Amino acid sequence: MNVLIIGGNRYVGKRLTSRLLESGHAVTILNRGSSGVPKGADHLIADRNDEAALESALGDRVFDVVVDQVCYTPRQAAITRRVLGPRTRRYVMTSTVEVYEYENTPEPVREEAVDPRTVTVDLDLPWDEPEFLDAHYGEGKRQAEAVFAAAPAFPYAAVRVAHVLGGEDDFTGRVGHYADRIRAGEPVCVPAENHPATYVYVEEIAEFLAWAAGASFTGPVNAHSHGPLTTADICAEIERRIGGRTVFREVEVGAVSPFSFARSYGMDNSRATALGFSFRRSTEWLGQALAETLGVR
Repeated sequence: MNVLIIGGNRYVGKRLTSRLLESGHAVTILNRGSSGVPKGADHLIADRNDEAALESALGDRVFDVVVDQVCYTPRQAAITRRVLGPRTRRYVMTSTVEVYEYENTPEPVREEAVDPRTVTVDLDLPWDEPEFLDAHYGEGKRQAEAVFAAAPAFPYAAVRVAHVLGGEDDFTGRVGHYADRIRAGEPVCVPAENHPATYVYVEEIAEFLAWAAGASFTGPVNAHSHGPLTTADICAEIERRIGGRTVFREVEVGAVSPFSFARSYGMDNSRATALGFSFRRSTEWLGQALAETLGVR
């Protein structure tokens, strides 16, 4: 395959690139040029928000598949659809579990709970303002999916990724948040009713995206390992790696620690499984994933 990855120079993206290159695929990475690309990949530099610059950078190139790691808004989606629609036979968008932010059900959420064909798109919202985008991350992804779903001839898939764990290059600081508090004996704040959530190992989601690139399904698909995890599960594994003891503090209002959820919105991965992907159980990789991020054995 001839694959274009938009973004792809860190964390999940760099692992995806490595897998595709190792499998013999031709890989081109498009980003703003703030970092290089792995050996063996071609490099295009453009701001994906600038339609003319994107057109110019792509030139007459065409691709079998585009994997978009950094589509966050409907404006970006609209530009991508116009520019890349004629240049690819398949488009895979990395979406998020946060599209289900308004769901609260004890049952794992299936894809049809958020049908992008029914989502209203508002291109006039202040999507270019970082604070607005940060506060409306899930909504931005929902509306981006909706832009692609509104074009029947556009062969898109939206991979709704669970919370990702693992890797020494985890840049989120969420695992470090827990480790620092456990070491210091400081409280870990959680909601009074703290729900489990679904997760995926960073290596597994990179494998899933590489698999999805070569598949033929369309529409949304949930991607996560089997078996939800609780805050206590994560903290217990961190204790085993670094020592110390977790002190939980239940709070009714105010900020809670990462991976602590006052609502239930774990995902159902049965569609991806039926399509042929085999997920691992989260308990199989949790210890290794946390050890990588913490830099311990």
